[in-house]
Amino acid sequence: MSTAKTNELLGYSADARLLIVNADDFGMSHQGNVATVRAFREGILTSTSLMLPCPWAPHAVRLLRENPALPFGIHLTIVSEHDSMRWGPRASRDKVRSLLDDEGYFFRNSQSSTLLGQATIEDVELEFRAQINGVLAIGLRPEHLDWHCLYDGGREDIFQLTVSLAREYGLAVRTHTQKHAAFVVQKGLPAVDRSVLDSYGIPIEGKQQILEQMLRQLPSGLSEWAVHPGLGDDEGKALEPDGWRVRQTDLDFVISDAACRIINEEGVVLIDYSVLRRTASR
Repeated sequence: MSTAKTNELLGYSADARLLIVNADDFGMSHQGNVATVRAFREGILTSTSLMLPCPWAPHAVRLLRENPALPFGIHLTIVSEHDSMRWGPRASRDKVRSLLDDEGYFFRNSQSSTLLGQATIEDVELEFRAQINGVLAIGLRPEHLDWHCLYDGGREDIFQLTVSLAREYGLAVRTHTQKHAAFVVQKGLPAVDRSVLDSYGIPIEGKQQILEQMLRQLPSGLSEWAVHPGLGDDEGKALEPDGWRVRQTDLDFVISDAACRIINEEGVVLIDYSVLRRTASR
């Protein structure tokens, strides 16, 4: 699909430069939750993705209620990557055994090949529905579905399942790769025009300048940047000793005066997944 067609589906001119800035991992930690809300209130962040199985999800839910203008999706979660904090399913453990390691938690990201090799699609669907229904049951309205750690679900049948669930629940699908975006487009739905930029792939040194340049050079059509805001405090360092700086520098960038100024100077249009959800629901 051409960028002109994507823009047309979303109601924008063919040459419009559209950007979604989504914060992953909302609900994983207190400091991440606080940083995400700050990034939305003070910066260029446009949406976030909620991890319902995580320990700090109730706090994230409270923040969503206190900030109803913050659009969010569901970060479908069957991976628990940290050593110092683990989480497991929303469904009953005895009903989704193929998703669990020997300790009864979701597998670590380093064990994703084991997870994807043994997970049954029936267990995945049961858990995904438990997470979606859990969000709906507390009265919140998500805009999209996506996946934690497993790009586009990590397996083709998981991707297809998620697309089906999104259509059933009237939600957008947040694809990461051009291949899977093309599949969504074939269904007549809008999707990103290029692979999602993940902040973990940007060098920490010089990140501000790199992202500023990328903002100025943003092409027409729909782009998405996945960021992971964090405060860089003791909690963040304990949770992610080798990665906390990624999260702190993400926050620094999205709330920077330069980022906001470039958005205005370049005429970049910031949108969120509510625009895609409304189109998908027509």
